[in-house]
Amino acid sequence: MVMLTDAPENEGTPYYPTAENMLAAFRWLSSRNEPGDILWLSYSGHGGQVRDPDGDRSTGFDDTICPVDFETNGQITSDTLHRTIVSPMHPAARLTILFDCCHSGSACELPFIFRPDADGNVNLLDTFKKGVGLVRAAEGLFQGGFSMRKVDDARMLLGGATDFFHSLRYGGATSAADDEGLAAEDFAEDWESEGKDVWMFSGCRDDQTSADTSIAGAATGAMSWAFLRTMREQPDQSYRNVLQSTRSELVNQYAQVPQLSCGGHYDLDQPVAL
Repeated sequence: MVMLTDAPENEGTPYYPTAENMLAAFRWLSSRNEPGDILWLSYSGHGGQVRDPDGDRSTGFDDTICPVDFETNGQITSDTLHRTIVSPMHPAARLTILFDCCHSGSACELPFIFRPDADGNVNLLDTFKKGVGLVRAAEGLFQGGFSMRKVDDARMLLGGATDFFHSLRYGGATSAADDEGLAAEDFAEDWESEGKDVWMFSGCRDDQTSADTSIAGAATGAMSWAFLRTMREQPDQSYRNVLQSTRSELVNQYAQVPQLSCGGHYDLDQPVAL
């Protein structure tokens, strides 16, 4: 296990979370895997956004994490995190990640996303279908003739559909959701074809911030606290259960919505492997 913290005694050592040290630690982790290995990565700190150089994000921004020297050496982008952490992974090894920071929904740009609602229900598929329904309703307006009134009505409906589609994606074009409520994300890179067994719990959606809290007098992230609490109470939960449990822990005190993203189309009901 390698731990990097901003404790004063770590300054000047490989365990101080500068950009160089963090990337070196990520490379160390992703290079130490063979078939059947189980790896864990946790980040609790600051997250931000920078302008997207690829032009594939509807927001125009890439999500980032912030090393202690970000003002001089920059932030670490989600694209860099994917290439450094996910791409080198052996496809037969499993990595589970917890990213507890602001704008962390697509921190590693994993291509499949799972999101609970406030009641813990899976509603991504329903939301997608609702957006598709609006598009079909707009198309139906033009049956039987064309008029400017119908154009205005269709524009209103399609505006609503666009909002729904944006709620389903990190930034790229959205493909159809499947029966498990998962939707593939189309980033500029073809991450979906990698098929890496990587799972990431994130503290919030890309457009949200993750709250800080204090537990037993120690500062921690709210998502980290919720994750540890739910795993200690019931260690054998599935990935789906853990996402629902953390959402339940946070929903009454925090606006942030935790998410689970995956490197492939996997069974969410298998136990969390740590």
